[in-house]
Amino acid sequence: MKNVTVIGSGTMGNGIAHTFAQSGFKVALVDISDDALQKALHTIAGNLDRQIKKGTLDEEIKNTTLGNIVTFTDLQSGAKNADLVVEAATENRDIKLKLFGQLSEICRNNTILASNTSSISITQIASVTKEPSRVIGMHFMNPVPVMKLVEVIRGYATSDEVTAAIMDLSRKLGKDPVEVNDYPGFVANRILMPMINEAIYTLYEGVAGVQEIDTVMKLGMAHPMGPLQLADFVGLDVCLAILRVLHDGFGNPKFAPCPLLINMAMAGHLGIKSGSGFYKYTPGSKDVVVADKFA
Repeated sequence: MKNVTVIGSGTMGNGIAHTFAQSGFKVALVDISDDALQKALHTIAGNLDRQIKKGTLDEEIKNTTLGNIVTFTDLQSGAKNADLVVEAATENRDIKLKLFGQLSEICRNNTILASNTSSISITQIASVTKEPSRVIGMHFMNPVPVMKLVEVIRGYATSDEVTAAIMDLSRKLGKDPVEVNDYPGFVANRILMPMINEAIYTLYEGVAGVQEIDTVMKLGMAHPMGPLQLADFVGLDVCLAILRVLHDGFGNPKFAPCPLLINMAMAGHLGIKSGSGFYKYTPGSKDVVVADKFA
């Protein structure tokens, strides 16, 4: 696999493109908006500059990495020559099903189609393609260039050959892949999201405030980031979408999203991406200004 297409240039997509390009792959980065693509390239360049300042790479590697990325606003042009496609579009089932149906028509029969979905069924995604055996999940963690884990999710029909290829490829990216089976939330979010949801319920029920809840989990459980700040980092809309997948998939009330989370997502308070969630943030950055008030 030499030619990789990444669909979606947001936080996860640009991080995935960065990681593949820095590892020597030719990357086609696809989005519907040229402005979004230019913003993604700017983000990647900024992240590479931070690596240079830390002394972990030099200017030549930066230039080579950026030179390995070509942008497209047309899906067919960006995906037709791919050996591997990694879809990192919005966490929306209908969007992903439409994309994979299109990719099945555009790509060669031997192209591996991967989704960076954090919770949506790989089996369902594969069902709209001509070659379900070649569909797999590659769930990267944010920030992609830094985090080592890749959840490699086998759909019901995913072949051993494709699974082995993606496990090997992930190691070539410097990642530590973990193979999991295709059930709602996989492993990471099946465990993480109920914890975040319970933290939101703890706030909603007035047990403690935002900073108090996060401090207990950081100091008492040695978590590097409290669950409410982590929810802001992930995006409250994404947290809500994953909890709904878990709730629908298992039919278990323990996965029901907290009403506070639902209201915040509807109101557009999505965390870092919107500038406010459980905390308020300096515009355009991840720097916390203050914990928001929830009376």
